[in-house]
Amino acid sequence: MGDARRYLPLPSPFAMKRGGALHGAHVAYETWGTLNAARDNALLVLTGLSPSAHMTSCEEDPAPGWWQEMAGPGKAIDTARWFVICVNSLGSDKGSTCPASIDPATGEPYRLSFPELALEDVANAAHAVVASLGIGQLACLIGCSMGGMSALAYMLLHPGSVRAHISVDTAPQAQPFAIAIRSLQREAIRLDPHWNEGRYDIHAEEGGSYPDIGMSIARKLGVITYRSAMEWNGRFARIRLDPEQREDEPFGREFQVESYLEGHAQRFVRHFDPNSYLYLSRASDWFDIAEYGHGSVLEGLKRIRIEEAMVIGVSTDILFPLQQQEQIAEGLEAAGARVEFVALDSPQGHDAFLVDIDNYSRAIGGFLNRLTAG
Repeated sequence: MGDARRYLPLPSPFAMKRGGALHGAHVAYETWGTLNAARDNALLVLTGLSPSAHMTSCEEDPAPGWWQEMAGPGKAIDTARWFVICVNSLGSDKGSTCPASIDPATGEPYRLSFPELALEDVANAAHAVVASLGIGQLACLIGCSMGGMSALAYMLLHPGSVRAHISVDTAPQAQPFAIAIRSLQREAIRLDPHWNEGRYDIHAEEGGSYPDIGMSIARKLGVITYRSAMEWNGRFARIRLDPEQREDEPFGREFQVESYLEGHAQRFVRHFDPNSYLYLSRASDWFDIAEYGHGSVLEGLKRIRIEEAMVIGVSTDILFPLQQQEQIAEGLEAAGARVEFVALDSPQGHDAFLVDIDNYSRAIGGFLNRLTAG
């Protein structure tokens, strides 16, 4: 199986918002479709915390992507019409420079010497990719979850670089509940003795010095908040595991929902670098558009100048509540954009944009079709 990833060397030094700089850094990205002669059909997708740049399959890499049913020829994000770019966040270990990368100054992995990471840095790195492709203005910028916050930063920091925006299940700032959950996730990782102040064996084989337990708990906490109580009730109720499936130890797994969480955690633990998780999680907490509006979210959003936007949220999302999507819609509208607000009732909570593809496709595809016609 091939690798469709491309790598952009970032300007060196690459200055970081909260101080410090990266030298010899790069970001990974993938593209689909063809950039037209006018260079005005480019669409950028910014991801949530853990996905790679592989949003959907392509000839070089036919493996399904994290938004496989949403993007591709004839799909809602139609790669036959648009030149689509998906960038892996700076700080993520899915191909971009991150805490597990080698620091050219020492020849050793950065680990906790990696500079403090802000979503503004993620946005600036993504903008560098777009600029390197000779694109002056994106036809549309799509941001999902953490990527939605990065997208807001992108539009603020690079005025005039985006014509339209689709905001998917995101927020203009983290609310206390979201910060509290992420704080617990980070604590679980840091309290694992194998984390060892960030000095675990990055390439540890199964059973090596690696914070498996901390990462497992962090992932389980995440999965609990990505879905809704309504869905947990509907899928699992109080169904118990068959006796042979239960753990033969005091207080071991007994219910199906516990087994489901364990399976999710095990698939994730060795597939995302723990320090990268800590850095991107904290960057999500730090982001606050009110910083750009003298302490006001609305004033910060009013500094974003685009022509039109679609803001999508879901009523069962406890991590990025619908009220925060309404804030974004109001702010962009106050700034002069034509805004369409879509509130979905998907039972899947925050993860709905990855699961309820029919409803999200209808909204996103409809918006992009109108945008093309315009």
